[in-house]
Amino acid sequence: MCPATGSTSIPVVPSVAVSLALSFALSVVMRRSWQTLRRAVRLITGRCLGEAGRAAHRRAQSREGPTVISIPAYTLNDGTSLPALGLGTWPMKDEEAERAVRAALETGYRLIDTATNYRNETGVGRGVASAGLPREEIVVTTKLPGRHHGYEETLASFEESRARLGLEYVDLYLIHWPLPRVDKYVDSWKAMVKLREDGLVRSVGVSNFTAEHIERLERETGVLPSVNQIELHPLLPQDELRAYHERKGIRTESWSPLGRGSDLLDDPAVAAVAAAHGVTPAQAVLRWHTQLGAVPIPKSADPARQRANLDVFGFELDAEQLRAVADRVHRRIGGDPEVHEEF
Repeated sequence: MCPATGSTSIPVVPSVAVSLALSFALSVVMRRSWQTLRRAVRLITGRCLGEAGRAAHRRAQSREGPTVISIPAYTLNDGTSLPALGLGTWPMKDEEAERAVRAALETGYRLIDTATNYRNETGVGRGVASAGLPREEIVVTTKLPGRHHGYEETLASFEESRARLGLEYVDLYLIHWPLPRVDKYVDSWKAMVKLREDGLVRSVGVSNFTAEHIERLERETGVLPSVNQIELHPLLPQDELRAYHERKGIRTESWSPLGRGSDLLDDPAVAAVAAAHGVTPAQAVLRWHTQLGAVPIPKSADPARQRANLDVFGFELDAEQLRAVADRVHRRIGGDPEVHEEF
């Protein structure tokens, strides 16, 4: 019989119960049935500890807080490090971005993505500051808007972004869109390389660039971007561009990785892949990205969803499942880099 719990948080298991448990456990070990052993221990301790013990365990977990999820990182072509998954912040406003960034960093995120045109750099910077983590552990990305293309314009725009973020340096600075009609992205690229040389930016990259745009950067400056952040999801897998990135040593980042505004997460094939691993459709799609070697940056302000989005490195899709996730009619959700203009 188990003792009365009284006011003790975790009751003491009597010696008779311990002896019975050990005797039973020994017989189980002799039969090498570890599963039965675990059941036996749970049965005896569960009955004796009762609700008081279980409540104490829950209180202990609450005091310790949720486990921080650790994720892998890539080394970029300039020697800097980029976490394998990050937090997107568009279209959050400042207050929401501050809360979301702080919660994400507490969960284990170390890559935070923003942009001048998101109009939330101030909130992102506050979230980074309030998390209390060493600055060198966090990779903050922001982006140059189209209206500031040009050498001097880029230098000035960067200083404005840095002031809003409240940071001494920015980890990754991207040209948001190439705007080929305006045709100033090479001048902006030269300014960004100067910012890196001056130590104000750790790494420079691009967003929504085609292979032809990148070839021109290399041809005219001799410097390749470390990252190209592109629209990438199972509706637009970008096989050719990703292959080009791999040949050039450029890391692919995925914006809108879950196919924003589409029915991707309701697709039966995606649901079947997710069910096979006991995960959500969103987790299955994010794992698809990471297994491609791409870095997805899903947006979420909800701490539970943030945690689920980050927790995708404990399972692996096989070749058939990878094909099933992307086996669909391909289409863009956002603009075509050849003609899209965003100022």
